[in-house]
Amino acid sequence: MASTYIQRVDSANGNRKVWTWSAWVKRDVLGSVDHNMFSMGEASADEGQFKFSSDQLSFFNDYASSGRVSASQPSRKFRDVNGWYHFVWRHKSDESTASDRWKIYINGERLDPSDYGNPSIPNEDGCYNKWENKDMWFGARAKAQNDNSYQYFSGLMSHIHFCDGYAYDASDFGSIDNVTGEWSINTSPNVQYGSKGFFILKDGNSVTDQSGNGNNCTVGGGTLTKTEDNPSNVFCTLNRNIVQAGGVSGRHANVSASLDNGNTTGGEGSGVFSNQLGTIFASSGKYYAECKFGGDQYCHFGVTSPNFSDASLGSYPGNGISGVNSAGIYGNGGIARCNGATIFTDSNITTDTICLAMDLDNGALYIRRNDGSWMNSGNPESGATKTGAITLPSDTYSWIVTSHNNSGSGRNYMKVNFGNGYFGSTQISSAGTNASNNGIFEYDVPTGYTALSTKGLNL
Repeated sequence: MASTYIQRVDSANGNRKVWTWSAWVKRDVLGSVDHNMFSMGEASADEGQFKFSSDQLSFFNDYASSGRVSASQPSRKFRDVNGWYHFVWRHKSDESTASDRWKIYINGERLDPSDYGNPSIPNEDGCYNKWENKDMWFGARAKAQNDNSYQYFSGLMSHIHFCDGYAYDASDFGSIDNVTGEWSINTSPNVQYGSKGFFILKDGNSVTDQSGNGNNCTVGGGTLTKTEDNPSNVFCTLNRNIVQAGGVSGRHANVSASLDNGNTTGGEGSGVFSNQLGTIFASSGKYYAECKFGGDQYCHFGVTSPNFSDASLGSYPGNGISGVNSAGIYGNGGIARCNGATIFTDSNITTDTICLAMDLDNGALYIRRNDGSWMNSGNPESGATKTGAITLPSDTYSWIVTSHNNSGSGRNYMKVNFGNGYFGSTQISSAGTNASNNGIFEYDVPTGYTALSTKGLNL
């Protein structure tokens, strides 16, 4: 939920001079609104924040005795909604060199202090750590207790460490992958936490301290949704940076801004048409996904190639435009189409969970209602024979949600489970089997199919 946050309250002081905060973060909302990742302080005076502000990184401290230390990195925009960012904030106020009292790391690389204005950081024990007898918040602003400006974070968080009395670098929490060259998580870092430190969100949504200290945190403002999406395995979601609106030429960022729940719910409001593409494309492999219709039936789920930029896909995936390979199912009447041709229909499907199996090794798409038989007597495990399949031309594909509302009322939307393990904000209570140990789905997954994710691409 957008208003959900994590809180840690302690009545005793920790180390006020030295500490380290580390967290992995995945964004799902962009724009001018402030989104707090980490904040500590009190309602009335002293406060510190580490946040996104207008998609820039901003961090500062208000401390009553000496004023404010404020910094930001205006030269970089953080607009990736597919990958994870790793942030480390190392604080050591007794360093002789002022620029070393704050060390900020992003994906293993330390920010040059000149990138955020070389702030004058005083050498004092109250310089930033105003968390003695105060609240520590993750996903919201501590001082909002006073003015209700919570600045909630929207997105995912994982592996939050707070090390009390220890100054660590990014290399203590991650390393460069020798194969991919990317910054990778160390899921069990060899770090110390001190008496007031903690480690939460190690696996899923648990706020139970994994450090051994027993410094458990609490959840406020709602509930946390567990997701399979994590820094070691990034799942396909809907791409907020590529949303195409009907009647407008080309791709446009943030059209209607109608993506929710970690960008797994897509659709439009009154009188609006849009195409919302997945974040991961593939040209080989076998992939599975599930969806539920919301609003009325004028929503669509399917697959498409990435080669459209000057026109919409028409009414739904598979309606077809020149040069674009697409297929999918339309909720109103259960019409399955591929590149302009109707393949089959299966009554109104808006009350069901719709399952799609995409076989890119053999160029086939299969559709099923709930856990019943595959439509058109299909068999996703038939391989090259493609029994009952919608034939897909050879191409690169991703999932796509299309919605339109010509009636002028309400919102039409689609809740997709890409293997993340939830529909909208609702966790799957009883998971199906298989998926090649990659992803959690409501129903059984055909043998050999998996979730479209970074791990799934390599299976």
